[in-house]
Amino acid sequence: MDNVETQKVAIEQAEAVKTSANGKPKQAVTGVMPPQLGEALIREAWPTVVDSSATLSSVAKMLIRSVILAPVAWLLLAPLFIKKFLPFLAKRYTLTNRRVMIQHGLKPQPVKDVALADIDEVRLDAHGVDPFYLSGNLEIISKGQVVLTLTGVPEPEGFRHAILDSVKAWVPGKATGPFQPASAVGKV
Repeated sequence: MDNVETQKVAIEQAEAVKTSANGKPKQAVTGVMPPQLGEALIREAWPTVVDSSATLSSVAKMLIRSVILAPVAWLLLAPLFIKKFLPFLAKRYTLTNRRVMIQHGLKPQPVKDVALADIDEVRLDAHGVDPFYLSGNLEIISKGQVVLTLTGVPEPEGFRHAILDSVKAWVPGKATGPFQPASAVGKV
């Protein structure tokens, strides 16, 4: 097949992709659509309450450990949970087949993003891990510098592997080493 025929097939495939009501392409399997056909959601994470207020969440953590003061801790955490789910204040971390983004708002708009092709490594910040809230901070490295920090990511190791696996799957020349699914973390 020559180059012209390949381009025609790619155009036909792009036209055949149907979109849902929100304008995003429908996928039979999440993250399988190639980036050439459109941007498709692979994974999305909502930051934990640690991201909203580290001080308030750490005080609440100490109070929850005591049976008597646990209701006070719940009252302290209530505004943080409400803030987390209010559509116009909500923050989310989105991984697509083209980039990793931090999005805000009722109709999520990217505030910061980094292309998968620019990602060299994703590190879990050892100081940002919080076993109580099951969250951690991820640092996305490009050209030896941290270009994006995701704070309070729930299940950070799984999200980290999802980013690295997406880079290996969709960026030509980045597939070094074996493919390791996020579900295989910690298995021997």
